[in-house]
Amino acid sequence: MQVGRGRIRVDPLVIDSLLGCVMAVVTVTYGRQAYTAQYQGEGWPSFGVLAIALSLAVNLPLVLRERAPWVAFGISCGALAVYTAAGFQPSTNLWAPLLACYTVIVRSPARRAAWAAAATAAAWAAAGLAARLSVELSLTQAALGVGVVWAWATGSRRLAQRNVQLAELTAQLRREQELRAQHAIAQERLRIARELHDVVAHHLSALAVQAGLAEYVFASDPAAARQAVVSVGSSSRQALEEMRGLLGVLRTGAESPDEENLYRSAPGLEALDDLVRRTRASGLDVTWSGSGQRRPLPSGVDLCAYRIVQEALTNSVKHAGPGARVSISLGFGSDLLTCEVTSRGGAAPAAELPSTGLGLIGMRERARLYGGSLRAGPRAEGGFEVVFTVPLVPLDTAGGA
Repeated sequence: MQVGRGRIRVDPLVIDSLLGCVMAVVTVTYGRQAYTAQYQGEGWPSFGVLAIALSLAVNLPLVLRERAPWVAFGISCGALAVYTAAGFQPSTNLWAPLLACYTVIVRSPARRAAWAAAATAAAWAAAGLAARLSVELSLTQAALGVGVVWAWATGSRRLAQRNVQLAELTAQLRREQELRAQHAIAQERLRIARELHDVVAHHLSALAVQAGLAEYVFASDPAAARQAVVSVGSSSRQALEEMRGLLGVLRTGAESPDEENLYRSAPGLEALDDLVRRTRASGLDVTWSGSGQRRPLPSGVDLCAYRIVQEALTNSVKHAGPGARVSISLGFGSDLLTCEVTSRGGAAPAAELPSTGLGLIGMRERARLYGGSLRAGPRAEGGFEVVFTVPLVPLDTAGGA
């Protein structure tokens, strides 16, 4: 016996043992009393040792009805047939075979269960005939008794099958939930990796170029070297600020989600001037212009556009080198944001900076995440360009004019 949450679970063998023993005791007691009160006067054989033994053989097999339903049914129904053939008083041992038949119908396919139902109906009909009932009444009694048990048992079997199917569906849903959770974790890791790449790649590339420039002009142009060192400090502080904001998101638990403070440091196109200024400190000639009616963007789209421009400038720092001319053009359409970053000219970089190719992949994934598109590659007239578009809510829908 096990005690669960608010309920007690008992081993089915214990229940079947109690049921078989109780039915055996009740049947024997009833049989002896009925013989004394009625059947003895009608000339039926004495309800003695043989009748008691056969009654026990009919009822005690119920102990096995859950473990071995066909064995329990065969012994019980066979013992009833012997009991009836021996001529003992009828209507004494009818219920145990019917209960065993119920278990067989629940546990077996319909075709096999039909044989058990037919055998039970035959035993009941034989007992009715032995009780001197008419053939019609004996057959009707057998049909009604077995029919009710058949309907009840088949209903229980369908319910058990539905419960099994429900358990399988529940397990499948649980597996799908786990897969979705794993997918969400993978997506979150990808997002974090993308943010880390953008922050680290841009700032460290700028730091490397500025440090190389300072070393190159340290003796010949101390003022330029000093300015490069100042830019190194500024870029370092900016990198630390963005990293602090990103790590704050990772450290915050569900119990204190201060989202306003968490995402306050996430940059957007409003920080484009500062980004251009830092890139100019790396030796690039960067200009930017805008067209159309500029308006506030959703935070995700704003961060997406900023990171793509940042990655494009990082690639210019890495590959175009000092002196390159970079132009940024932002176009705010009624339902589309368009941005073009073009780099031309420039000397070879002072230091060869490593590249993994993840930057272009990240830019495409960011644009695709918000339903946009991105094209990056060499220009026919020379240089390199990155062009991306992101759909926006139409002005008339958003309430703009």
